[in-house]
Amino acid sequence: MADPKGFLKTGRETPKRRPVDVRIKDWREVYEEQSFEGLQKQAGRCMDCGIPFCHQGCPLGNLIPEWNDLIWRNEKSDAIDRLHATNNFPEFTGRLCPAPCETSCVLGINQDPVTIKQVELRTIEDAFNAGLVKPLAPDRLSGKTVAVIGSGPAGLAVAQQLTRAGHTVVVYERAEKVGGLLRYGIPEFKMEKSILDRRIAQMVREGTRFRTGINVGVDVTAATLKTKYDAVVLAVGATQRRELSIPGREFKGIYQAMEYLPWGNKYALNEISQSPIDAKDKHVVILGGGDTGADCLGTAVRQGAKSITQIEIMPRPTEERPSTQPWPTYPMIYRVSSAHEEAGDRLYSISTESFIGNNEGQLTALRIVETKFVDGKFEKVPGTDREIPADLVFLAMGFTGPEQNELISTLNVDIDQRGNIVRDENFATSKEGVFVCGDAGRGQSLIVWAIAEGRSAAAAVDKYLVGATQLPAPIEPTARPLTV
Repeated sequence: MADPKGFLKTGRETPKRRPVDVRIKDWREVYEEQSFEGLQKQAGRCMDCGIPFCHQGCPLGNLIPEWNDLIWRNEKSDAIDRLHATNNFPEFTGRLCPAPCETSCVLGINQDPVTIKQVELRTIEDAFNAGLVKPLAPDRLSGKTVAVIGSGPAGLAVAQQLTRAGHTVVVYERAEKVGGLLRYGIPEFKMEKSILDRRIAQMVREGTRFRTGINVGVDVTAATLKTKYDAVVLAVGATQRRELSIPGREFKGIYQAMEYLPWGNKYALNEISQSPIDAKDKHVVILGGGDTGADCLGTAVRQGAKSITQIEIMPRPTEERPSTQPWPTYPMIYRVSSAHEEAGDRLYSISTESFIGNNEGQLTALRIVETKFVDGKFEKVPGTDREIPADLVFLAMGFTGPEQNELISTLNVDIDQRGNIVRDENFATSKEGVFVCGDAGRGQSLIVWAIAEGRSAAAAVDKYLVGATQLPAPIEPTARPLTV
């Protein structure tokens, strides 16, 4: 146990965010650095419970009480070893995971939970700064080759694990740079891309090979993959965007979030001088109340939008844990991200009826109506129709599964009713030697689930290739994520 009285004498304290009027002028991450002494006190609040429910809350099974205790004792080298034992990329989850571990924290039953996510993040950052994160190249090569399609968190996790197991791994990415949604979907103010590049450099030194700008299924055929490699892992994500087919969808100015966010990142990194989709001096409406919508909001703020409105069809969540979502489940409560602090209005229980445009085909407004949830369906509230101005609309309503593109069709893998690639208990698809992990197999989910799936799939592929494995497998494909 860390500090036996830590949870009694120390309250929860997280790093402060930089002032809004300062941070919206740049694209840097929003948090100020917390002193290590302050972090130690937070780690000391961990009670080392007899049954650590934080393990249950974390799909990776992170050894949270152990590295909390090590940080409290200032044993940083041992702490990063325990953290890396279950998580390839704690610098990603420490920034981007919604921390279901914290909502499962036993202390959270009647107090504020331990700041697990921040302890994780600071542990890995201090380790990088101290040179404790080194390449782990295999002692010998197996002679087996693996192609990983997709370089998001699931693809990176499976690739790193299989490389360390001694296989020759090649990661194919159709974009110009590695990272998938980590690079092109996550704004710079949530995770600076130097953080991603730092980890990619480690993987290259370990022996993982990356091939960017290659659209597998077009530039490289599925038949070529199966001939060239002993195993193929599909980690293509769930990038099929949910549409909104209502009157006026054809007007100019309506974009999917993932049409908008990559350009914002390129601009933030000075890769382009001007974004083709620019919110400057425009009325912006975001349809979707989740994290992707908040990412659009923060990006539009930094571009100088005139006004921003984020619309959600569901009612506004309560600020307290609902009785139907008791501890240790992940509760659907009202949350305020850094972007929500910066600007904009949040409207709940609103349905978009139509897009309105001018004679030139340009979007000018939205017609919306208030709704109520009755007997499992949304009903319009009479007399609440109104219009709100809109020069730009971003659809941030989630994803419905992997794209049904040339790769999927030529591999001819089975697809389930939800649009996901079917796999068995070994992450194997219906085609011999082809595996799937991450959102492509389980549907849209969290980054922590993607990494857990990548690690587990790596163990299955390793066993397929050589008959046995020593790689850890934190989950099975049948496991379902917490509702978030």
